[in-house]
Amino acid sequence: MIDLEPKSQTSFYQSVQNYFEKAAQHTGLHRGLLDQIRECNAVYQIRFPVKVGNEYKVIEAYRVQHSHHRTPTKGGIRYSNHVNQEEVMALATLMTYKCAIVDVPFGGAKGGVKINPWEFTPSQLEKITRRYTTELIRRNMIGPSVDVPAPDYGTGSREMAWIYDTYRTFKGDDIDAAGCVTGKPVNQSGIRGRTEATGRGVFYGIREACDQVEDMKKLGLEPGIAGKKIVLQGLGNVGSYTATISQDEGDAIIVGVGEVEGAIYNENGIDIHELLKFRKETGSILGFPGAQNLDKKDRTRVLEFECDILIPAALENQITTENAHRIKAKIIAEAANGPITSMAEEVLLKNGKLIIPDVYLNAGGVTVSYFEWLKNLSHMRFGRMEKRFNQQINQNLVDLIERTTGKSVTDRERMMVARGAEEIDLVRSGLEETMITAYQQIREIMMRKRKVEDLRTASFVSAINKISSDYLSLGIFP
Repeated sequence: MIDLEPKSQTSFYQSVQNYFEKAAQHTGLHRGLLDQIRECNAVYQIRFPVKVGNEYKVIEAYRVQHSHHRTPTKGGIRYSNHVNQEEVMALATLMTYKCAIVDVPFGGAKGGVKINPWEFTPSQLEKITRRYTTELIRRNMIGPSVDVPAPDYGTGSREMAWIYDTYRTFKGDDIDAAGCVTGKPVNQSGIRGRTEATGRGVFYGIREACDQVEDMKKLGLEPGIAGKKIVLQGLGNVGSYTATISQDEGDAIIVGVGEVEGAIYNENGIDIHELLKFRKETGSILGFPGAQNLDKKDRTRVLEFECDILIPAALENQITTENAHRIKAKIIAEAANGPITSMAEEVLLKNGKLIIPDVYLNAGGVTVSYFEWLKNLSHMRFGRMEKRFNQQINQNLVDLIERTTGKSVTDRERMMVARGAEEIDLVRSGLEETMITAYQQIREIMMRKRKVEDLRTASFVSAINKISSDYLSLGIFP
């Protein structure tokens, strides 16, 4: 068993392993089976040359497949100067547990390319992406039934389209080639709602947590997300969608925002749409009208701002033992992967904080990626067959109500009631159902097992039990 109380600040990977070991104690499973679940099955390190201008640059890259209890494996590809083997292993490990928690039938994987993507031109990035994909193809580490990448930090739909095209070039006879990667542009067999998926999933998870009357009472908060004051660290894809949806659909109040250039705070609220527009025009959140400014050197203080809900949506290891005791938020919602170290979490829990863990909360991306993968394998857009039929049924129902009651509905009301579901409606509905069901499962474990006192441990217990069931059913071969 690994050390649960390391003397120095734990790494991201060590934190993940610590969380696993803490939960494993509550499963009653054999040590050998636990070791099989815990360890990474395959770690592939790649180095390849790419011509940049008149020079050749050797690129360091990774692909880690953590678990094959379900196939294909699934996980994003990040482009960052901070990429290293341990980080990618940690992220792949989290992906396994994440998929199990939300009942998505994938094993976990992750990829990383050690570059700063903003230092390269689009054509250079395309070269790097296509060469990385080629290396994965050579080792049979990509494919709709093998391993399915997705976007992550520093990558997006553009890079996923390059990966898809490269795979299709080498595997032209694979009729399901579009399923080799998710997060593609909609016009390249992508799915509507994928870009917002992680942020929307974060919103659904926070909303479900806030709807638990008993839990909110313990925190001294009123049930519901409406009116809750939120501080957000990170205004990237996940953070911006989380904030806009929480504001627009949840009636939450965004009071603080932190980014690489600094942080801002306004206790009366910040209109997130106006802030995004302001940053696009000026290149910074600093100077936003009506807000208090903290410059770059003090930007991490955003985590310590007064609020009800803190949403770290940047990188890992943002809350450590150095600042954990200064966190004022009563709810910490981990939109990023690993923003709290395992040692810092102990401090926060002792201080009565409710932590909604990353391993559950940011699973919206892989959930909708699963929907995209299913769409690619079926070769059909969701809603295509049933939309008009359902619309006609709803239309007939409205007509029946009008005849029965003698009252008429407006054209707008008729359109709202009678319309059939589009792909985006089905995607959002499926995501909402997934996040609500998963939260109820992990909360039920926490309520049922007296020694499981936090949602993260309950999440890991849920994941470990589901994965172990697969391994026990599969047996050992040969």
